[in-house]
Amino acid sequence: MINRPLLVVLLLTCLFAGGCENDDKRIRDLTQRVEMREVATDVDSYLSQGGSVRARLRAPLMYRVSADTIYVEFPNKLHVDFYNDSLTIDSRLDCLYGKYYESLNKVYLRDSVVLITSKGDTLKSPDLWWDQNAKIFYTEKYAIYHGIGKSIYGGKGLTATQDLSSVTFHETTGTMQVSENGFPK
Repeated sequence: MINRPLLVVLLLTCLFAGGCENDDKRIRDLTQRVEMREVATDVDSYLSQGGSVRARLRAPLMYRVSADTIYVEFPNKLHVDFYNDSLTIDSRLDCLYGKYYESLNKVYLRDSVVLITSKGDTLKSPDLWWDQNAKIFYTEKYAIYHGIGKSIYGGKGLTATQDLSSVTFHETTGTMQVSENGFPK
């Protein structure tokens, strides 16, 4: 007679051995990272907050990518006009590359980033982050700020309000006109 527990173990071993065959292609299909990409050309888009137009964005090419993190990418240049409450242009931003992270509400800008206000204040940097919630720009790279009577070079970055009314540099150098009492004009 055949030992019954031994027969059960042999039978289960055969079932598991036959059921454990894995197709490499099927495993790759189930585990590979999926990225869906939408493409738009000649983009002309408006950003509004609270029912007011806040910005106009123009770019020759835009990708909206749905992956682990959803983002919008502008690989071939980006121009943004920021509007004040009376719908006049308050500042302009240009760069060669931009990436907007939807879940973070942050924009990463790089390659020849230039921000110019209606007062003529100019901020230049090789890369810059824009936090839309906090309404600030910041970077850890060097930055150059030119305003009326001042040129400031930030060697280790800066933090600035969106309208450049307040700019804080890290490890700065530069020139600034001061009054007789020693305070900036």
